[in-house]
Amino acid sequence: MKKLFVFLFALLIAVPAFSQVNFGLKVGASTASVPTYDISTGTSNIDIEALKDAAWGFQAGAFLRIGGSFFVQPEFLFASNTYDYNVTTVTGTEALKQRFDRLEIPVLLGVKLGPVHINAGPSATIQIGSPKALIEDPDFEDMYRSATFGYTAGLGVDLFKKLVIDLRYNGSLSEKYGASVEIGDQTFNLDSRQPSFTLSIGIMF
Repeated sequence: MKKLFVFLFALLIAVPAFSQVNFGLKVGASTASVPTYDISTGTSNIDIEALKDAAWGFQAGAFLRIGGSFFVQPEFLFASNTYDYNVTTVTGTEALKQRFDRLEIPVLLGVKLGPVHINAGPSATIQIGSPKALIEDPDFEDMYRSATFGYTAGLGVDLFKKLVIDLRYNGSLSEKYGASVEIGDQTFNLDSRQPSFTLSIGIMF
């Protein structure tokens, strides 16, 4: 995570060297698959049932668009999703909510084709606080990592050189590369984030 912040700081220092730099604000809605939990090897006589296969959330934040036809776009976004479960134990069934608040920092490389743009790149996620544990089991809380990496890819359109509309897919790298990867002498934790789609609208200044 330190390397990411060093890279972003160096990018901001280099901003004046680019002829085109735009600052923007954005807000969006996301739909994500609801996390499921397999606790068959942990606490017994407990069932955690997701009430829906997917749930809506939101994100909001700021971004920089650096470049013209080819551009780099780092973003700083606050995102939140809430999921509903029925948790059944020996004492009965209880309806519980689990909320995930996080800071998402994608660094996207993009290309413009007229008003349309395509972009993709790595995305760091920093968990804000700790989601409410659905059961009292220390192994359950260990499922959450404070800082992980995934990826984001999508397409969008720029209207009137001010309005930016984006549709993106956010995915996990852990299924292909495992829980972490080593690059040089650094270890990067990969997340098992739920696949999600985000539709956002922003304005550039």
